[in-house]
Amino acid sequence: MKNNCILLVLNLFLLSACGEYNKVIKSTDYEFKFKKGVEYYESGEYARAGTLFQDLISVYRGTSKADQVYYYYAKSMMGQKDYLMGEQYFRTLVKEYPTSKNLEEAQYMVGYCAYLVSPKVRLDQASTRQAIDALQLYINLYPFSERVDEAHRLIDELNDKLVEKSYLNAKLYYDFENYKASVISLNNALKDFPDSKYREELMYMLLKSKFLLGIKSIEEKKEQRLSDAVDEYYSFIDEFPESKYRKEVDKYFETTSRLLNYKTGNTKSN
Repeated sequence: MKNNCILLVLNLFLLSACGEYNKVIKSTDYEFKFKKGVEYYESGEYARAGTLFQDLISVYRGTSKADQVYYYYAKSMMGQKDYLMGEQYFRTLVKEYPTSKNLEEAQYMVGYCAYLVSPKVRLDQASTRQAIDALQLYINLYPFSERVDEAHRLIDELNDKLVEKSYLNAKLYYDFENYKASVISLNNALKDFPDSKYREELMYMLLKSKFLLGIKSIEEKKEQRLSDAVDEYYSFIDEFPESKYRKEVDKYFETTSRLLNYKTGNTKSN
């Protein structure tokens, strides 16, 4: 009996709340509607708040309150985890209302929303680059903001994702033993991210790819490609003299030198 009473009270409360919300939706008192939207947002009822602010966008467009409507609508979208929509409306606020009191936060949120939609590392990373650009712009515009340290942290995290994506793309051709494509992709990875944490492994794979590409080449291309492998060997041992790959790459060098008929001191025999 007691449980039934509790359920009845809850149902009455929900019906009352729904009835109140429907009245707000239909209201033409836009100040009241805006106020209720803020209340819904602050109480965590983001879907209701978002609906109200969406209705108010066209009403307040061009007025001194328009930026506030955009701001709360974007925040309501974030509350619903619709980060793409949130990013879109924060961008609109930044572009159309450069004197808004919410401008700095909106500029940051553009980058933060883009960060939140950055995909898993194996997927296309265009949005990751957009997030980096947006966060860097925020840092440039507000270098003394309390959010700068966090923006730097997010950029570092996003860059790590790009580094890993570059590494996986380069390694893909290597794993499939497509050494010609592997040389190109590995060179690109090293050029794009010279300080990559994968640098030693990338350079090792590049050397091995050049070696195997030379070994398997037709005669008119073999000498040049093997010479490229020798050059890559010297670059590798110069940078990583104590590498765990040292014994293996030394064998590549010995084989390559023999095939090129090198003498001691790296001088070609007559």
